[in-house]
Amino acid sequence: MSGKRVSVHAKWIIGKVIGTKMRKTAKVRVTRLVLDPYLLKYYNKRKTYFAHDALQQCTVGDIVLLKALTEARSKHVKHELTEIVYKVGRVVDPLTGKKVAGTEFVEPLTDPPLGLDEDATLTEKLQQLNISAASSAADAPPAQTPTS
Repeated sequence: MSGKRVSVHAKWIIGKVIGTKMRKTAKVRVTRLVLDPYLLKYYNKRKTYFAHDALQQCTVGDIVLLKALTEARSKHVKHELTEIVYKVGRVVDPLTGKKVAGTEFVEPLTDPPLGLDEDATLTEKLQQLNISAASSAADAPPAQTPTS
């Protein structure tokens, strides 16, 4: 057989960048859970991959998506950086939309001033949804009195 034999175990891998000191190469650690057959407990198993980062766009701490190459670029580099899933330091709170560093907000939170405008907008929203206190009381079943 004159053809080249290619074996790729995992085609897509998600991991955390732990080093970028090499030019156009990122060192990525992938952690997965493995079941111990005797203890029946899961433990973390880590493996380190070297991935080709052509644009040198990732930094230490980024969560990245790697794609396995069909043939190795060098002795150790067998994967290619496809996408940065989570950039380190650019975490946004989903509720407020503000940037977060750890458990602290980077930008100060500002509460809107309380006034009658909020009540007016609330009643307008209720009217748009056709909800009022009277209609909810009318829709409720009548209360039953205990009989002995």
